Amino acid sequence: MLTDASSLPQRNPTTSTQRLREPTSICWHHLCTVTGGSSGIGKCIAIECYKQGAFITLIARDENKLLQTKKEIEKYSVNDKQVVLCISVDVSKDYEQVENVLKQAQEKLGPVDLLVNCAGTSVTGKFEAIEVNSFERLMAVNYLGSVYPSRAVISTMKERRMGRIVFVSSQAGQLGLFGYTAYSPTKFALRGLAEALQMEILALCKFKPWVEKPCDLSHISVKPYNIYVTVAYPPDTDTPGFAEESKTKPLETKLISETSSVCQAEQVARVIVKDAIQGNFNSSVGSDGYMLSILTSGMSPVTSITEGLQQVVCMGIFRIIGLFYLGSFDSIVRRCMMQREKSESADKTE
Repeated sequence: MLTDASSLPQRNPTTSTQRLREPTSICWHHLCTVTGGSSGIGKCIAIECYKQGAFITLIARDENKLLQTKKEIEKYSVNDKQVVLCISVDVSKDYEQVENVLKQAQEKLGPVDLLVNCAGTSVTGKFEAIEVNSFERLMAVNYLGSVYPSRAVISTMKERRMGRIVFVSSQAGQLGLFGYTAYSPTKFALRGLAEALQMEILALCKFKPWVEKPCDLSHISVKPYNIYVTVAYPPDTDTPGFAEESKTKPLETKLISETSSVCQAEQVARVIVKDAIQGNFNSSVGSDGYMLSILTSGMSPVTSITEGLQQVVCMGIFRIIGLFYLGSFDSIVRRCMMQREKSESADKTE
């Protein structure tokens, strides 16, 4: 479903091209498309972009939720030209359908400047207790649900030589944890996709994500695309999805999750939008998120020389801290196992 947009104002593509290079904000000429935008982090990202004056395209499955979210977002309008367009579609099932609805949306509002892939779901439980079709469903929603929209807009971004693509992963996409055997692999996959895609669309001016003038390509040998990829690794966040997930979490998973605090979706959204605008490849929240990003940086791209140096300097000490964390997680799992065995033994003796 594509809401009627025949009367919507058209953006000026030329002005959008000029404004996209401003370093710290989104202007009303930008079109931000958010999948999974009807609730949680996706909705808060849409609100954050709208507050900065952007046009918004919301994509989600539930049409009623979309319309409710549209009304909520419109309260934050900063000018009378802003528009919120709603598209009801499952981004994980049919690529051609996703491509068609995004094409229609771009015909109405102009090309996508910022795509935020936030559609996702979760299933927790022990590996052998999770239904096989749950592994397939999570890979479809969490991975292909990001592949399809990105594939649908990348050609236009390349033609325009500008754009931002955000993949919302998770801290469970940096570290495999008890109970997340179905969920973690789908979030790890997003990082591999993002790293490979970033290399294909290597930015026009390395380390200068919002340059005013293109580099003279006669002096450098990089691919001429001014497109930036960001992978966000939010921690546990207070969202409807997190609340639903918590209902079925194994005890071990709950206790491990409780070792860190739950973030607010608004805070996470602000960080993700800021990092996307600045062209940062990694986006993390809080001190734990920063440490995890350093520890798992590996061969991932860096946005600046400073970021690379921070990784080199901090890696050793963070690895020591990380080992203590892993030890505490293993201790939680062992304690739960011992308690369960004692409980089972007591039941047998009765």
